[in-house]
Amino acid sequence: MACSSCSTGKDGQPRGCKNNGTCGTDGCNKLTVFDWLSNMSLPNGQTPFDCVEVRFKNSRKEFYRNPENIPLCIGDVVATQAKSGHDVGVVTLTGELVRVQMKRKKVSPDDKTLPKIYRKASQRDIDIWQKCRDREEEIKKRSREIAIALKLEMKLSDVEFQGDGSKATFYYTAEDRVDFRQLIKDMAKAFGIRIEMRQIGYRQEAQRLGGIGSCGRELCCSTWLSDFRSVSTASARYQQLALNPQKLAGQCGKLKCCLNYELDMYLEALQDFPPQDSKIMTKKGLAFCQKADIFKETLWFSYKDDPATWHALSKEQVLEILELNKNNEKIDSLEDYANDNVDEEKATFENVVGQDSLTRFDRPKKKKRRNNKNRRKSKSKASSNAK
Repeated sequence: MACSSCSTGKDGQPRGCKNNGTCGTDGCNKLTVFDWLSNMSLPNGQTPFDCVEVRFKNSRKEFYRNPENIPLCIGDVVATQAKSGHDVGVVTLTGELVRVQMKRKKVSPDDKTLPKIYRKASQRDIDIWQKCRDREEEIKKRSREIAIALKLEMKLSDVEFQGDGSKATFYYTAEDRVDFRQLIKDMAKAFGIRIEMRQIGYRQEAQRLGGIGSCGRELCCSTWLSDFRSVSTASARYQQLALNPQKLAGQCGKLKCCLNYELDMYLEALQDFPPQDSKIMTKKGLAFCQKADIFKETLWFSYKDDPATWHALSKEQVLEILELNKNNEKIDSLEDYANDNVDEEKATFENVVGQDSLTRFDRPKKKKRRNNKNRRKSKSKASSNAK
């Protein structure tokens, strides 16, 4: 998803908005809401909604009150209230749709503790803001060196400056509890700013940093996914996937969120299937289920004494056999049912196009006699005209 100003530029390189990480039209940010009420005027006597949605770094969005009714549009840079000082962000939504978003995110519009918007950001505010954004990579690298020197088992993944440059929030991940009191003292002394440490999960880290998944697309968590549901290995078992942690894990090191996307369809399909631990009683011996294919509606069974030999049975056949076993009736063998599923007619490949030969292009081309005849005719006509 990208706006017109973010299209491909020269030599295939992205042209960009020239806003240093913020889209001017807010068309290529995570979970952007299209303001379909922007061209509609309010009824007579109705005042516009006094709350707006403001976006900060890494798609962090918050709601702010506009008590002075400053005329704001999507893409305006504003100075907002912070715990100390002020912050700078970009307006992403205004009007009545903000009320809908607040209701969706369970934020009360009547909450008096909502922070306020001070003003539209001046050029001086924007210059300070951009200067701080340019320092983030350098400070992140230096802070990692300090953490390594203190031998702290933590990973500093991102740094976010406040708009006025007075405070920086460091996001980190760690498996155990970390005592970073000395780290805060050293970083405050080195950078001369107030430090705030905020621990996030591995999925939240991947969400903030982004990346390309094994499917070749951008990570779902960094583009559109907003809630992280728990993913277990049972999701992979129901979908009959190999329990290989290298293939099932995403860039965050946890199980991929996309394992839950098709899980409901598999669970619905498995309702009509025999259980995976079903057993079949035959006169030849006891048979166990080894594998099931939901798409082909086929189950493979093998005898207890011969587990290496599998026999393919359809879903209807297995249900029929299990019903017979409930009535204390045994079938003769699995082979009688498996042979009915084998198609004796082998599919043969027919070369319809005639492109089976690998050396078909190596054959010398035959000269076309038609061209020679045409040339002779043209020569005879030319000689007759000369006479």
